[in-house]
Amino acid sequence: MRMTTNYEKIASAIEFVSRHAQQQPELETIAAAVHTSPFHFQRLFTEWAGVSPKKFLQYLTVQHAKELLAQKQHSVFDAAYETGLSGTGRLHDLFVNIEGMTPGEYRNGGESLTIQYSKQECRFGKYLVASTGKGICNLFFFEGQAANAVAALQACWPNAKLVAGVDADQQKIIDFFNDATDLNTIKLHLKGTPFQLKVWHALLHIPQGDVATYGGIAQHIDQPAASRAVGTAIGSNPVGFIIPCHRVIKSIGQTGGYRWGATRKKAMLAWEASRVNMDMVEETEL
Repeated sequence: MRMTTNYEKIASAIEFVSRHAQQQPELETIAAAVHTSPFHFQRLFTEWAGVSPKKFLQYLTVQHAKELLAQKQHSVFDAAYETGLSGTGRLHDLFVNIEGMTPGEYRNGGESLTIQYSKQECRFGKYLVASTGKGICNLFFFEGQAANAVAALQACWPNAKLVAGVDADQQKIIDFFNDATDLNTIKLHLKGTPFQLKVWHALLHIPQGDVATYGGIAQHIDQPAASRAVGTAIGSNPVGFIIPCHRVIKSIGQTGGYRWGATRKKAMLAWEASRVNMDMVEETEL
């Protein structure tokens, strides 16, 4: 799929720039590092991100993250909708509802559950999405063979029956990543402790293009001393991107780790920042 191929080029460029940030490499240097002509790289990058490489790479810097964190005039949570994933543009009408597993389902590893799964691709690479009939239970980004992602899914649900297939809930995820204009509520059916579910709910209140810190999440859930536990819960997020754990960064402005790779996290954050910037420009011009 072309979109995934483009992501691989973008990821390589992000890794190169991250390693050589102090040198502020020019377009020609970055293009050469990913074995692409400057003209083709500029076109490919702009097609993928919607903005020029130079503008996009500004969003990757620690300075940009610090500026977001320094905006004290309002809490990022206050700026978000009361329910669901929030942001600008096409995300305005998308909401996410989380339903936790029953205690029995949580304990028995999915016994009696039939889980459908499918392998898909989007602008952030390949992913596996799985659903229970009540909602999406997992979304894993992966590299290499899909069999490894399926094995990881089975490890999450050792007693469940896995069946390849796409249902209506998965189709909503596919439509979302394909930039569909008519977006419906995405339902999630998650296995987690009450604390984990509380943290994952809090993540849904971080607007697109914004960031929060682990301490900020802990404050939001009224457990200010639980930053470490918050970090553990974020690291175990079972639904990539839709539950936006990529929007949580270190208090010093560094992006930090990510379950599905630090480079992918940087790509997500910078892409979202570019989308918000584009929407602001469009609103100003209206």
